[in-house]
Amino acid sequence: MMFKTKTLTKKKTKLKATLIVISGPTAVGKTALAIQLAQHFKTEIISADARQFYREISIGTAKPNADELAQAKHHFIDSHSVTEVVDAGSFEKIALAKLHEIFSEHAYAILVGGSGLYTQAICEGLDELTFRDDALRASLQTKTTEELQATLLSLDPEYYAIVDIQNKQRMMRAIEVSTLSGKAYSSHLTGKKKQRDFAIIKIAITDERAKLYEKINKRVDLMMAAGLVAEVKNNLANRECYALKTVGYKEIFDMLDGQISLEQSVEAIKQNTRRFAKRQLTWLRRDPEYQWFAYHEFEKIKDYILAQQI
Repeated sequence: MMFKTKTLTKKKTKLKATLIVISGPTAVGKTALAIQLAQHFKTEIISADARQFYREISIGTAKPNADELAQAKHHFIDSHSVTEVVDAGSFEKIALAKLHEIFSEHAYAILVGGSGLYTQAICEGLDELTFRDDALRASLQTKTTEELQATLLSLDPEYYAIVDIQNKQRMMRAIEVSTLSGKAYSSHLTGKKKQRDFAIIKIAITDERAKLYEKINKRVDLMMAAGLVAEVKNNLANRECYALKTVGYKEIFDMLDGQISLEQSVEAIKQNTRRFAKRQLTWLRRDPEYQWFAYHEFEKIKDYILAQQI
């Protein structure tokens, strides 16, 4: 998809359409920063969170609240049903189309989210892997999460270190490609980047580990108080949907099935979310294009973005 360069005249400076990417671990403060930047640059936000697309799940996905949504225009929040699957490949297509619309009116756009593969799809495109075996997929569907983790670790330890190992679909796809190609799935993820007709500035934000983990624990407590158990119960009919096979939902399903207590499910959510945050950081550190800041350094981040336009 080709984009027309957005040119603004200010002191004879021409600005190319620019995508500002805000990434970081869960609960670090990406939403607040994205809103600040959207307000400053007078533009709109595209969510690259793989779970916030879905209307039926809100509490466990930590979507922006009504006040936050009112502060800046967001796209791909509540845009789909859990009965649909928005994978990284389909997101690449719909998000690029939305960026085309935004850049027709604005010099900047904001992309925010903790789903590294979805952000990569927008910035670089994805390798088109054609390896597929329905019999193998059917066999993998019968495996437990733990069995898939062990298989993936043996086939591709590099990808195992960065993927969400609670996400069975992603693990199964990596196992499928590794098995059929005879090479580790991660070795297929180093293809040539697709050219984009807009500039990209990548910002990664973080916090001290102890403080980040404290934020995660507090967020989970707030989710429970807001009615996460009721939200999961309302989605019992959807529990086999891709969107529900994720941290914050599978642990409550285990509790409802009588496998663990409520207290154990809450602790499991906290632990699995902390592990997920660690993997997000590992993914981001693989990309040297990210400039790192503390989550609260808005002025430094703003100045850094402006400096890239000089």
